Parts: sequence; C-alpha cells; structure tokens
Amino acid sequence: MSQNDTILVVDDEPANRQVLSRILTREGYAVEQADDGRQALDRLRAGGIELVLTDLKMPGMDGLELLQAVRALDQDVELIVMTAYGTVEAAVGAMKDGAYDFITKPLRRVELVTTVRKALEKRHLATENRRLRARLAESDEVIGRSPAMRRLLQEIEQVAPSEASVLLEGESGTGKGLLARRIHASSPRAGGRLVTFNCAAIPETLLESELFGYEQGAFTGARGRKEGRFDLARGGTLFLDEVTEMSPGTQVKLLRVLQDGEYERVGGTRTLEADCRILSATNRDLDRAVADGSFREDLYYRLNVIRIVVPALSQRPEDVPLLAQFFLARYASKNRKEVVGFSAEALEALSGYRWPGNVRELENVVERAVVLTRGPQVALDNLPEQVRQGRGARMVLSFRVGTPIKEMERAMIESTLRFTGGDKNLSANLLGITARTIYRREAEWSREDAGQAPLPMDAGAAEEGAD
Repeated sequence: MSQNDTILVVDDEPANRQVLSRILTREGYAVEQADDGRQALDRLRAGGIELVLTDLKMPGMDGLELLQAVRALDQDVELIVMTAYGTVEAAVGAMKDGAYDFITKPLRRVELVTTVRKALEKRHLATENRRLRARLAESDEVIGRSPAMRRLLQEIEQVAPSEASVLLEGESGTGKGLLARRIHASSPRAGGRLVTFNCAAIPETLLESELFGYEQGAFTGARGRKEGRFDLARGGTLFLDEVTEMSPGTQVKLLRVLQDGEYERVGGTRTLEADCRILSATNRDLDRAVADGSFREDLYYRLNVIRIVVPALSQRPEDVPLLAQFFLARYASKNRKEVVGFSAEALEALSGYRWPGNVRELENVVERAVVLTRGPQVALDNLPEQVRQGRGARMVLSFRVGTPIKEMERAMIESTLRFTGGDKNLSANLLGITARTIYRREAEWSREDAGQAPLPMDAGAAEEGAD
C-alpha cells in the first residue's frame, strides 16, 4: 500500500459511499466519491486515480458501462465491482471484461480491504514492469540493424522470459553487461533487482564472502552479518561478469547453488534458499578454460544452459554509423554542445576502423571527439590518429636500456588505461592479461606510493603473476 494511492468510490447511495470512505481512509488511502458513472468519468479524466470501487447497479450509467469507459480512458486503473448476491453472474462477466474482482453485499470489512490491497499491488507491479520496459525501449542502447544484431536480439527475446541460466560470450567491450540488463528487464523477475558481480574485481580471498555473505565472527574483522550477492539478488537476477576469473574453491560452492538451489554464508550453519536467475559472461574462450582445467566442466554445463555469442563490432561494421550517432547525441547533450553529426571524412574513418575495443572503444572515441570539436560537426581531425589512419589501436612506448621490468609494466598498464578512459576490461584485453591483474597491480602501486609494505603473495597473486 502507498500513502499516495487514491481510490474513487462510485455509488448512488450516499450512505454507502460514506461507509466505504471511512473504512478505506482508516487504512491510509486517499478516497474520493462520485454518485454516478458520468461524474466518475469526469474525475478520472483529471488523473491521479489508481482504483475505482463501483456499484454494479446504478441509474444512468451502470457499473458495466463505467468499466468499459474506464478501460477506454486509462488501462492502468484497476476496477472492483460491488454487487448483490442476485447479480453475481453479471459481476463475473465484468471480470471477463477487465474488472479486477467483485465483492458481494453486504460488504465485509476484511474482504473489502484485502481485495483493494491486492488490486493495488497488481496495478503497481504492472506499472513498474511497463515503466522498466519503456525505459529499456527509450534508452535505445542496444543498437544495430545488421543481420548479426538482429539474430542476437531475437535470441534475447526468446530466452528472456525463461528461468534458464544464460552464458554471454564475446570480446571485451561488446556490451555483454548491457544485454544482461535487457534480459533481466524483459524477464518475469524484472520487478526484482539485477545484481552485478564482477569476479575479476574482487580479490580471491574475498570472493566467497562477497558472493555468499558472512556471519558475525566468521573471520577477523567480521563484526556483524553481511549479506552477499545471492541475498541481494533474491527475487531478481544475479549477473556474474568475468566468471572465468572465479577461483576453483568458489567454483565448487557456486556449483552447489546451481545444483541444489542452496547456500550458506561464510561462518554460518543455516542453509539458505537461492532465489535468483543466473546470468554470466566472459571474454575468454570457456571451452579452452575447461580443457586446460582452469574452469570446472560441471559448472560450465550449469552456466551454459543457453549460450549467446555477442558479435564483435568488426563483425557488424554497418552498425558503426548508428552507434556513433547515438553516442554523439548522448555526449553532446551531456557536455551542452551543439554538435549534430559527423563530416563525411570522419564518418568514413569511423566506418573503416576495425575497433579492437569494440563498442566501448567507439564510445570513448566519440566522447573525446565531441569534447574537442568546435563546430556543429565532428571533423576528421577530431578523431584519434589510429582511427584516422584506419589502423588498430596502437601505442608506442620507449624505455631506457636497463629499465626495471616492474617500471615498464606499470607504464604500459597506466598508458593503456589512459587510452581506454580507465576501462580495465578493455585495457586487459588489449594487453593480453586479466582485469584482476590490473586491479591487483593498482592496489600494489597505491601501497608503494603511500610508503606501505607490499601485499602478501598468495595463490591468486601467483597465478596473476603468470600473465
């Protein structure tokens, strides 16, 4: 129930209207009255009514005629019919025509309040789902008219209504996170939360506690209970990004959740039910990860119920102009600039570039161009050199002979991060390392710059050092 819910009571008997108004007002609803159908329609046209509670038999426009008029006026308004026992058949007919329910006279307070509450809950859920779908459609972020994108969106539409686990595979920067949001927003769980968990961004020692949560005293520093991602995603969707970066021990525990639908918090003894849909994503070859033993085969099959391969931007070059124009409009508005398009030369350069960083790289390039341009169009000179020349992303760094490898590594990572606008996944893809390596190196550099001791080497660090 919301304190903002407004109910319109329609009855030709003033005493009935007064009784109903008192009951509903005490329940916290705002109540307005109308003594016939036409007066009710006049009030509905003004807006702000969530529910109509109407008598079935009234002079002039009866409850059935009012129902039809309400449906034509506002599909979102719920309607409950009040009827005597002798006209129950007509009330059932009203439900077939779109009424939420009917209640019989003499009215019972408990039945009235319960029916009203359920009708409003239905309205709120339907409105929220419609709002989410409309926002998804209006955002128009999943853009593409190429055959590859049409096939991809058809797959998304087919799998979204199900409860099946979905594995999104594709290069970094192709929009796997965006597609996960689209699947969630088009699913029956759209009313719940979409919780994203980046497996590469969390140190291995914290993966389990972040995913499943922990109880007070589970380890040093655990001063209270903390909910994990499975707790937060209850009733919604859990998106496991960069799932191949999950440690072997955590893979085992995730497998149990997928098999049995149960888990325990770290340090806990109570078994909890997992009530969320699992979506996962990776930019690595998962078949190869299974073959080399770094990823469990049984977990792979649990995650890979439905496999969707997201095409690289180089596989759909006809979508580049559409995406470029979309990002131009976004960043022109964000930066309050009157930039309306691209010159022919700039558009030709964008279309001819191979985009190793995919859509994310294109977005960064367009944002930079919008900021730099001074005219109404993005010119060729506003684009980075590698795009103008049609070559792949390339940076040149030089080092003195004898430069320590540690310094060279830091310079390469930091330069690549600057080039990608701080995008760690894209930077890792360009450098041929994992995003977790970048996160760990940044933590080490931060401690070194602050004069602190280096982080202890653990199994996870040893693996990362092999990148």
